[in-house]
Amino acid sequence: GYKGVREQCGRFEVRHTANGRQVTLGCFDTAVEGAVAYARAGGEPPPPPPTVAAVAEGLRLHLSSSSSTGYKCVYLQDGRFIARQYKPEQMESYLGSFDTAVEAA
Repeated sequence: GYKGVREQCGRFEVRHTANGRQVTLGCFDTAVEGAVAYARAGGEPPPPPPTVAAVAEGLRLHLSSSSSTGYKCVYLQDGRFIARQYKPEQMESYLGSFDTAVEAA
């Protein structure tokens, strides 16, 4: 995760400490957008948005600015993370339901 960013009701809430008090900066669609808001509030320049968030089990996990989970083809549904696969020659395929967005990615 990112400093100051936590998932709240399918979105990402950002809190920052200023003058000894916690201030809520807002809710964002992705964790990356929240991390940028946190960095701006702290006076740090925002990093360029990455296209790959991490590598897990030898696979590159791709970020998506259009998904509320922050990952391509991963969606939050009823408190679970749903993974789907898209291929041009096929319709979408359901890959499973997971506890975390990283597991689904």
